[in-house]
Amino acid sequence: MMFSTKAEYGVRVMAHLAGRAGAGPVALGAIATAEGLPLAYLEHLVARLRRAGLVASRRGAHGGYRLARPAEAISMAEVVEALEGDIAPIECISAGADGDLVCARESSGDGTCPTKLLWTRVRGSIVATLREMTLSDLIQPVVAAENTVGSRRVTGRRLASSRAQSMPEHRRAS
Repeated sequence: MMFSTKAEYGVRVMAHLAGRAGAGPVALGAIATAEGLPLAYLEHLVARLRRAGLVASRRGAHGGYRLARPAEAISMAEVVEALEGDIAPIECISAGADGDLVCARESSGDGTCPTKLLWTRVRGSIVATLREMTLSDLIQPVVAAENTVGSRRVTGRRLASSRAQSMPEHRRAS
């Protein structure tokens, strides 16, 4: 599954704003230049983020955008859903009005979908990860340097050796 450039660029905009929290509004042109992203496209993305209540804007000579809430109060699920809409690994699985996942085959009367369990679990894992991460997780250098391998938390040099140990024997030599 691949997220579109809406999510990729939008997350970069949000991380940029989070990294400058407290410094006042940031002009969208400055973000576009710093991140190497097209300004016209960012204008559409920040409109979505503003409608979702994730960014606030200020007009004028010293205007620009800022986070509407502290970075630690913004989940990555909120950001991605504001940009992409409902998160679904394949088109035939979507959230119904009651929040339950619905398979297009089942709703059209074609019977039980044999792959619904797989895709609902994939979606659940993605959504859980996005809900657990906040925008502040992306901007804290200590957190960014840490990685989780299995159920152990490892940092720095230990990461490479942990990955090598978890790799099958025939792959370690290369």
